[in-house]
Amino acid sequence: MAIKSPEAFRTISEVSRDLSLPQHVLRFWETKFSQIKPIKRGGGRRYYRPEDVDLLKGIKNLLYNDGYTIRGVQKVIKENGPKNILFSNSKANAKLEQKTFTDNENIYNSDQNVHTRTGQTLSEIKRKKLMDVMQNLVELQNKISSK
Repeated sequence: MAIKSPEAFRTISEVSRDLSLPQHVLRFWETKFSQIKPIKRGGGRRYYRPEDVDLLKGIKNLLYNDGYTIRGVQKVIKENGPKNILFSNSKANAKLEQKTFTDNENIYNSDQNVHTRTGQTLSEIKRKKLMDVMQNLVELQNKISSK
């Protein structure tokens, strides 16, 4: 199979394969996120633009990696716009490299952020335990990536 240029439109099967998601999930997300607008051709075939694919990657990242609910992602898109959640592997990886989570720089530090993401607040003890686990995971990741 020939490799398509980055600007080429993708079929639902190609996007499904690239994102490791079933096609029905992509169709479902189209009903939940009005910003995803594939072009539909004869017979209802979907063709996703590169911006659609980047938006789908961002949505997948928020749902599967950051723990957002669909309603939470909808709120993020409404507040920040769809261009602000486009997924970029290089940006995400650059932020994680050699990063330590201290109370001053952690995005999960404030009760407001925890409440916004989950609809619940964490007790101070649970938050500190979670911070310790996160710090240990980051240290392990840094050790693995430095080898």
